[in-house]
Amino acid sequence: MVPAPHREVRRLQQLSAAGEQYVVDEHGNRVAVILPLREYEQLQEDLHDLAVVAERREEPTIGFDEFKKRYRD
Repeated sequence: MVPAPHREVRRLQQLSAAGEQYVVDEHGNRVAVILPLREYEQLQEDLHDLAVVAERREEPTIGFDEFKKRYRD
């Protein structure tokens, strides 16, 4: 029985002293990476922050002195 393409055999490969882990296909090609959940969540947060910056890029800016005036106690 030949496995379906979407069911190809994969294995875990750990490389480097940094503990990076990859899932590789039967040819040794990296097809996925395994990250600690905390690191993944931080990357997701960073990606979101970058998207917000990109969306707001064209908004007018104010100087620091003006900012202090607006947000003083």
